[in-house]
Amino acid sequence: MIALLMMLMQIGPDPHVYKQTPLPLITQQRRDAPVPTTPMPLADPLSECMTRAHADPAAGLAYAHDWLTGAKSADARVRANQCIGLIDNDLADYAGAQTAFADAVAAVPAADTTTAVPIMAMAGNAAMANGDPALGLTWFDRALAVKGYDGGPARGAIEADRSRALVAQDRMADAGAALAEARRLAPGDAGVFLLSATLARRTKDLKAAQGYIETAASIDARDPAIGLEAGVIAMLSGHEAAARKSWKSVVSAAPDSSEAETARGYLGQLGPETPASLEPASPRPTSGTTP
Repeated sequence: MIALLMMLMQIGPDPHVYKQTPLPLITQQRRDAPVPTTPMPLADPLSECMTRAHADPAAGLAYAHDWLTGAKSADARVRANQCIGLIDNDLADYAGAQTAFADAVAAVPAADTTTAVPIMAMAGNAAMANGDPALGLTWFDRALAVKGYDGGPARGAIEADRSRALVAQDRMADAGAALAEARRLAPGDAGVFLLSATLARRTKDLKAAQGYIETAASIDARDPAIGLEAGVIAMLSGHEAAARKSWKSVVSAAPDSSEAETARGYLGQLGPETPASLEPASPRPTSGTTP
């Protein structure tokens, strides 16, 4: 039990890779379909690139490099490099992804800098995944410094990513300030509150951590990462029954996830339930009851 508590106290925020929303697949027209009376619009090259990469990453990269070689406009260079970055990221070539995203940003015309902000965030997350939080922070700061970019929740997500880079450099106070801004800009983002809970727990503010994790669970009750963190907070707060319940719910809801594997490890270290561990949890609600 003591060993488990000591381990839980050392766990820090879990860095995550910026993931793109899957692009729609391009469907082919049936051979026997009527010939349209008006010209069919050309397939979007970025969608086509990602569709090919989904079926065969090597084919997707080949398409993207051919597209880049033949690019005759800034927009084509931006999007071809973006496709290369996304494919490299999926292949865990984070250094290659960061370089491709950087090339995409460099191709954006000065008058359209705001359109580069999401790609800057991608570059920052690729750098983070490549083990370079200092470079990641540079990208996030650069993205947030672009004049004219509002972003709202998207800006809040960048602030949250920025907080991870700050934590990795042991700048906890600055990370807390970044997360406060992220919560203001993205009050409906469960991930922002999960990171806030993890940082608060790591800095031993368990009361704040409990509040943040409850908010995260109220936004996304099915996220196993939220249930896992809820159990950690409950355990450190002295509520073993609530911790067990959170971790069991993670295993039940997402049995094949990495979070479930971690939860099983925690439960295994706790051992069989005893009469004491079966006592009702604190009347204060715990988010882990409905991960």
